[in-house]
Amino acid sequence: MKRFLLSSLVMLSSLNGIAQNTNTKSEVKTVITTIKDSAGEKKIVKSEETKEIQNIELEEAKPNTLNIPMKDSPVAVTTKTKVMVDGVIKSEEVNHSAYYYMNGNKYQIVSDKTGYTMTTPNGKDLSLLRKTSNNNYIFKNKDKFSVGYFDTEGNLVLETYDEKTDSVILEKYTVVKP
Repeated sequence: MKRFLLSSLVMLSSLNGIAQNTNTKSEVKTVITTIKDSAGEKKIVKSEETKEIQNIELEEAKPNTLNIPMKDSPVAVTTKTKVMVDGVIKSEEVNHSAYYYMNGNKYQIVSDKTGYTMTTPNGKDLSLLRKTSNNNYIFKNKDKFSVGYFDTEGNLVLETYDEKTDSVILEKYTVVKP
């Protein structure tokens, strides 16, 4: 009975991975640096994990053909960087470059040297996101300044002070999950 339950569990869990609707590519780059000084030897390990996920979308089926061509769809790229010194994690960063939706509009957030740039689909630079010391972001565009952060689901949440109502307005940009 135990063998039957285990074999059926293994079979059911393996069927889950057969027909996925996404292309996934994962790559890990690790750089190990050893520093010798008067205090001894330190080992620094920098690990960068890049994960690309793309939804599989098909074009219209043509009559009398067996194969349906795949059309291009956006690729969501997530980069996670981890630095370890002598086995202790010193810093960990996640790249939030992706597509986001708010009020029916689609925005793209791309990382740059000092934070992120948010653009509309037509390519106009809409705003800048700059990281602060407490892992929040300063959001700046021509109309407003806000404080933002990425929540646990990866959504961008902006908090803007409204002088007229003396309150804080929350805006949530929902990440597009592939």
